[in-house]
Amino acid sequence: MTGKPADKARKPGVSQTDVVVQSVRQMIIDGRLRSGDRLPIEKELAAALGVSRNALREGVRALSMMGVLETRQGDGTYVTTLDPSMLLAPMGFVVDLQDGTGTHHLHAVRRMLETEAAASAARQIEPAELDAAAELLRLNEAELRRADPNHEAVIENDIAFHAIIADAARNPVLAALINALGGRTMRDRLRRSITQPGADETAHREHLSILAALTTHDPDRARTRMAAHLFTVEDYLLETQRRAPDPETEPVDELTALEHS
Repeated sequence: MTGKPADKARKPGVSQTDVVVQSVRQMIIDGRLRSGDRLPIEKELAAALGVSRNALREGVRALSMMGVLETRQGDGTYVTTLDPSMLLAPMGFVVDLQDGTGTHHLHAVRRMLETEAAASAARQIEPAELDAAAELLRLNEAELRRADPNHEAVIENDIAFHAIIADAARNPVLAALINALGGRTMRDRLRRSITQPGADETAHREHLSILAALTTHDPDRARTRMAAHLFTVEDYLLETQRRAPDPETEPVDELTALEHS
C-alpha cells in the first residue's frame, strides 16, 4: 500500500468499523490498494486508520463478507480479485429478504436484464454453449414425459439454461446481476411449476424458441422471445398477488406460507 494514510478524523455517528470499511474502499478506488495486494499488518493498519484493532478486525470481516478482502490463515489479509460475481453475490441475500408483495418488481428487473443478455448472447454464443443449452432442454423434455416430473430438477435445468445465456453475453457484471436474482426467482418459478397446470411445458416451448434464435444468431428474435417468456412469469405473479388471501381473514396455503417465510 502506498500513499498517505487515511484521514483519522471521523464524522460524528460513524463507528470505527465504518471507518475501516470506508477507508479500505477509498484506498482501492484511489489505487493505493489493488487486486492481490496484501494489507499492512494489523497493528500498522489500525494505527494508520486511527481505529482499535478490534474495530479493524470487524471491518475486515465485513469487507470479507462483501467479497472485497480475503484472510489467508497464517499469511495475512489480501484484496480479492474484485470479480463482479463475488462483489454482487451479497445482493442475492437482499433479494431473498424481499417479501412476496414485491416479487413482480424483481422479475421486471430480471426481464430487463435477461432480454438484453439474450440479444448480446445471440451475437457471440459459441457452439459448445449452444450444445450445453440444448442438452439441458433435452433433459427437461425427458423429465416432462414422466408421469410425475421432478419439478425441482426441471427448474434447476431452467436456471442453468438461463445462466449459459447470461455468460454468453460476455458481460460479467450483467451475468452477476442476473445470478443475484436467481434465489428469489427460483422459488417463484417452482411455485408456478407446481401450481399452474402446463406451466413447465409452456416454459419448455419458450426455451426451445429462444434456443432457435440463439442458434441462428438473431439478436432481435432472441430479445423478443426471451421477453415473451419472462412476461408469462410476471403475468402469473401479478395474478397470484391479486388473488392472494388476506392472512388476517383467510387461511394461507402451505406454498404461500413458504414463499413469505
